[in-house]
Amino acid sequence: MESARQHRPAESDDDPGNRPGESTAALELLVHGVGGTTPEAMLDDPRTVRVTGDDIAAVFRRADDADAERRPAGRCEEPVPEAYVWCNLTSGNGTRALWLLLLPFMVVNLAHWMRPTARGRRRTVRLYGLLVRLAGLSLTVLLVAAACEVALDLTAWQCAGTRACADRHSWLGFLSPELSDGGWWSTPGRRLALAALVPTALTGLLWFLSLRTWSAYESQQPITPESEPGEEGDATALGRPGFWYGRRLVARLRAAHTAAGLLTVAAAVGSAAARYDREPGGPPVLAVLGVLMEAVLAVGAGAVVWVVCRRGRSERRLDGALDRRLVRCLPLAALVLLALAVLYAGWERPGWESSGRLPGDATFGALALAQGLLVIVLAGAAHTLYRTEPDRRAAVRGQAGPAVAMLACALGGVMSGGVSQRVADWLDGTGTSMPGPPVLLTWQASVIPPLLVLLLVMCGWLARRAVHIARAERAAVEREYAGETGDPGRTRRIASVRAMAALTDRGPRILAVTSAATLLLGAGALVGALTTDRTPGEAAQGSYDVVHGAAETAQALGSWLIGLGFILLVTWGRRAYKDPSARRTIGILWDVGTFWPRAAHPFAPPCYAERAVPDLTWRIATWTRSTGGRLVLSGHSQGSVLAAAAAWQLPPATRRRVALLTYGSPLERLYGRWFPAHFGPEALGFLHQEVDCWRNLHRRTDPIGGPMRLPGDDGPGVDRPALQDPLAYGRTENHPLPAPILGHSDYQADPAFAEERGRLLARLRPGVPAPRHTEKPGGGPAA
Repeated sequence: MESARQHRPAESDDDPGNRPGESTAALELLVHGVGGTTPEAMLDDPRTVRVTGDDIAAVFRRADDADAERRPAGRCEEPVPEAYVWCNLTSGNGTRALWLLLLPFMVVNLAHWMRPTARGRRRTVRLYGLLVRLAGLSLTVLLVAAACEVALDLTAWQCAGTRACADRHSWLGFLSPELSDGGWWSTPGRRLALAALVPTALTGLLWFLSLRTWSAYESQQPITPESEPGEEGDATALGRPGFWYGRRLVARLRAAHTAAGLLTVAAAVGSAAARYDREPGGPPVLAVLGVLMEAVLAVGAGAVVWVVCRRGRSERRLDGALDRRLVRCLPLAALVLLALAVLYAGWERPGWESSGRLPGDATFGALALAQGLLVIVLAGAAHTLYRTEPDRRAAVRGQAGPAVAMLACALGGVMSGGVSQRVADWLDGTGTSMPGPPVLLTWQASVIPPLLVLLLVMCGWLARRAVHIARAERAAVEREYAGETGDPGRTRRIASVRAMAALTDRGPRILAVTSAATLLLGAGALVGALTTDRTPGEAAQGSYDVVHGAAETAQALGSWLIGLGFILLVTWGRRAYKDPSARRTIGILWDVGTFWPRAAHPFAPPCYAERAVPDLTWRIATWTRSTGGRLVLSGHSQGSVLAAAAAWQLPPATRRRVALLTYGSPLERLYGRWFPAHFGPEALGFLHQEVDCWRNLHRRTDPIGGPMRLPGDDGPGVDRPALQDPLAYGRTENHPLPAPILGHSDYQADPAFAEERGRLLARLRPGVPAPRHTEKPGGGPAA
């Protein structure tokens, strides 16, 4: 591949072929889907050159087409294919495998974009966004609090303060009062101050990763719009000038979340010392300083919450402001408070000894309660929005956002509890020398087995549903391949693939049940921990043997399950760091999860669309402006979502010179249902009216792609009837070998693909006018 040197088409105004209105140039811009591919495969040519772009995302052409615009007009009848390759945005170098640890942040960010469609409800929409941002802030505090639990409580406070535990871990000897013979670091406050380096380093790492990705992704300048549509007139927010330019908000949120993490560490370090100083007989000066420190930390926490609440996304214009003073001063002030808390905790206090646990139960309990309340209020806001404009296709009746936010909070709790429990088991091999992690984390671990049982029941229901669908599909297969069916095994395979593909539409029900069960079980765990202050096994002592046995089993099994889950997550991340194929698998997850800008959490994996969408819009706009030609935007799977987002961002005059070809597209089936405010029927209908023409291909065996389901005449005008898959039931003259069931892949293998692309290209040729809807074979409108 000749990618070392870039080939740029000539754009001289002296070339007659480059004057708008006179060029016969036509371009087909291909955008691949999840998982990525190579430009050679997309262009069906081993010799390709990079036209523009870099090693992360670029546009490629066949080597023979590098100078297509400079050819005489008579030689430009066929369209020039170009391939936009963006897979390295999500599955490039090995460090991106570490993004697995940011999974809860990515999930809560998705909840922001899942709100129902609503007009005239600006305050409710803002409240919805505010609640999701607060839920994201709670996840940051939870993560740092879990690091504090491991480093400060379990390691420095409990293990180093216990002779038996410190004997098993010689590297803690200098922190143990007995083993170090009262060394300088052996006092509880100084042990906590030293251990605070771990959560502080974690917060600094998250800040650095967010800053680096912010410079690479959020800083991509979108194309300057010809006009700025008003909010009320927008069919979708994806067409607003500032939608893919969240630079200001991410910078503000990064400062706030970094400060929140540092303040959490400061509170964990200073609270134990302040509690000791308030006891009778304690030093009065230090007691006053402790009260002042806690008051200042409370003011800092209030400032962080104010920054998160004060401003949301600015989409109606390109907002270039950065709030530099706030972005710099807020984390710096939090760092100064952390240094003062460390100094305060490290002060000499004769007679102070570590015993029991640090006050972590209250912290984790308050976080769990706050997250539950936020999810409940968020559900109320989503219900209000849904009632304004009900959409029967919206997932979970508009409650997808709250349900996903609940799962994000649960995932954060499971990861935090898993790390704490595994570290406690590692430090305290006997399980008797240390109090262990907070009781609430043990209760949260104990609800994992019942939740898994529920999930197994749901999987059984899905399997039963798939069997019923497969039976119904067998008759449909026999009708579609009339006169050919004679192999029961072949019929069953085709029907089974269709049945499994249909299960995608049952996803909302699974999410609703899982989220509701998670909320109820989490509430039960919180109540159990607060009312008993004992682990489930201890709390069940004295009850029926069955109850006690179930509690002990759930406690032990839950602890091992969340620990195993965290270990598998880290192991998969480590493998992906070295294995490109595993890294590509992780990249597929991010292709779907990181399409949306970071609106709720700045530490989430970055939004690749903030690079990809401007790339596409700039390429389309500059090519049409320099050549006067017209263009077919061809997108497969996730590439069709990027293509639609780019079309919405184009100036209206350019948009009308673009034809859209989508295949295996989740635009309506997934995005339209889960993100109705941005990909609902009105938004897709607006896109159909604005582009020159649009055709969509889908199969019944495809678990991801589907029809656009536009109302009225627009539906048949966009959707071609479902393609036959496989192309032949048995061996035929055209298919002497068995035809495979393609499902979501290789739409180009179907003759219908070339047929529809040819019709779109015919419409785009200058001097060959065509009505907007032409008759296609079979009686339906074409494009």
